[in-house]
Amino acid sequence: MQIEVKIDRSCTEPKVIIVTDKITDEINHLMKKLSDDSPQMLSGFKDDMLEIIDESDIISVYACSGKVFAITEKGEYTLRLKLYEIEERLDKNYFVRISNSEIINLRKVKSFDLSFTGTICVKLSNDTVTYVSRRRVGKVKKILGI
Repeated sequence: MQIEVKIDRSCTEPKVIIVTDKITDEINHLMKKLSDDSPQMLSGFKDDMLEIIDESDIISVYACSGKVFAITEKGEYTLRLKLYEIEERLDKNYFVRISNSEIINLRKVKSFDLSFTGTICVKLSNDTVTYVSRRRVGKVKKILGI
């Protein structure tokens, strides 16, 4: 993607123009981010207290028994959003959905073990081990450049 900034002293409000040959998921995501006025922060409950969760602290987010949880460096939080809503809020450059029930932070991955047939074993920074579902292996390999 090319980015161009023009300085015009007569301009009173910033204006963004997207020039493209077709509408892609990347363009839709960009338009949504640019038009969204509210800050996209996450909050979760821990010990009956609501806390703001810093995106960079998140190790993984998973759904279990109808609830959604975020594992961070500070502990586990219960979230009130659905997994797909959280996925929309998280930075797509660092967070990847590895199964129908889990999203991981690529910055918190220690290693990927590709020796398993049809799946990938992921070791996270908190020494948790999880697996990429078979249907998402291709997407994860593409992200990893393999």
